[in-house]
Amino acid sequence: MKLSHFGFELPEELLAEYPAENRDESKLMVIDRAKGTIEHKMFKDLINYFDEGDVMVLNNTKVFPARLYGNKEKTGARIEVFLLRELNEEQRLWDVLVDPARKIRIGNKLYFGEDESLVAEVIDNTTSRGRTLRFLYDGSYTDFRKKLRDLGETPLPKYIKREVEAEDEERYQTIYAKHEGAVAAPTAGMHFSKHLLKRLEIKGLNFAEVTLHVGLGTFNPVEVEDLSKHKMDSEELIIETHATEVINQAKANKKRICAVGTTVMRSLETAVSSQRTLNTYQGWTNKFIFPPYDFSIANCMITNFHLPKSTLLMMISAFMGHDLMKEAYKQAIEEKYKFYSYGDAMLIL
Repeated sequence: MKLSHFGFELPEELLAEYPAENRDESKLMVIDRAKGTIEHKMFKDLINYFDEGDVMVLNNTKVFPARLYGNKEKTGARIEVFLLRELNEEQRLWDVLVDPARKIRIGNKLYFGEDESLVAEVIDNTTSRGRTLRFLYDGSYTDFRKKLRDLGETPLPKYIKREVEAEDEERYQTIYAKHEGAVAAPTAGMHFSKHLLKRLEIKGLNFAEVTLHVGLGTFNPVEVEDLSKHKMDSEELIIETHATEVINQAKANKKRICAVGTTVMRSLETAVSSQRTLNTYQGWTNKFIFPPYDFSIANCMITNFHLPKSTLLMMISAFMGHDLMKEAYKQAIEEKYKFYSYGDAMLIL
């Protein structure tokens, strides 16, 4: 498979600017791989496709307000700083992206907040990911993190051209988000409401949680025609014993194991044992899944509709088969499904 196999025309009006009014009332396309069928439902109809003992695997990462706006010393130029990753807690070092990048040099100071109470200095300009900043802050680490949170903005994807609104803070987050560390939401999980989770629980489904702190690498464009040459950014992953027990038990019982989102699918495929069961895991993953690929753990998945030529679309193609994926996306465009982070969902059985 080559990059050019994943191109398609996506009408701009199908990019979702806002979430559905109610989380579980977005559209849901249901695809049965064995039968080759495509149905059009609502997300809350999901419950009809699962039985007692089936498992939903969720990514419980929490998005932190990673987008800051500061001013450059002397010129006062407005600079957007996107926090990617904390490098050193003690020294307040962060890996960041800056925009406009051409204006920023080593030694430049940036001031944040109306009172300019937070200052950062550019100490490295050469990282492949952007810049390294050292925040100059005298208070405790807890106070420093609170300051970042207060000054930061929900990091909506760049395709959303509108201003960030109050509801985005809640809606660009799953309701089961626990561990802060992501700079982009695991968006398939955003369709679950408390009510739907409760109904699934009453029906006898089990839940397992993993933590994959989503970075921007997930959305980096693929720029090589030969997919094997594309390098994914590393993201931090934690899979604890309880999750492995729930998932391996379901696998032994031949139950449905549903990966809620591409981040969960990558997490599970990162930690497969030689017996094709799930191991515990603590570390980093740069797993890139593209066709052909043999999946070991999950036998169904929930995902949103992805952009042309994205790594996410390549994973979906590997899971559902390329021709069926193309047909599903053709129907999604005809039926005016919403695409991307705030968009509609797909259940692949």
